[in-house]
Amino acid sequence: MSQFTSFMGAALAEARAAADRGEVPVGAVVVRNGDILAAAGNRTRALCDPTAHAEILAIRAACAALQSERLNECDLWVTLEPCATCAGAIAAARIARLYIGAPDPKSGGVAQGARVFDHPQSHHRPEIYTGIQEAEATILLKDFFASRR
Repeated sequence: MSQFTSFMGAALAEARAAADRGEVPVGAVVVRNGDILAAAGNRTRALCDPTAHAEILAIRAACAALQSERLNECDLWVTLEPCATCAGAIAAARIARLYIGAPDPKSGGVAQGARVFDHPQSHHRPEIYTGIQEAEATILLKDFFASRR
């Protein structure tokens, strides 16, 4: 029997670093066999790139590290429910398991809104686990936006 290890703490550290840079505090890590292959926080403002979400950046870095466009044996830990674009990238990369912190009722694409993985044209559906350190992820986001109002 193997022991379960959460990597949400590492994703939250990336989210806090994103907030410190003035980015929306979302963090993501790609894990394979208990090792973090890639970690990223949002960089949409810094890179002037609307696709520079934490999930996309972490997936790109993990693919580069493995020299493969597929991440079949990998898990993605993300502090906020991925948007539809990120969910599409997760499906394309064939991520095995998706661990989500906070839900995103406004822009989520997994359990809310588009529900990308439920669409018949989705080529892949990862195992999905929600609510992991949800309170901490939610507070981080709420505090970030409250400080800007």
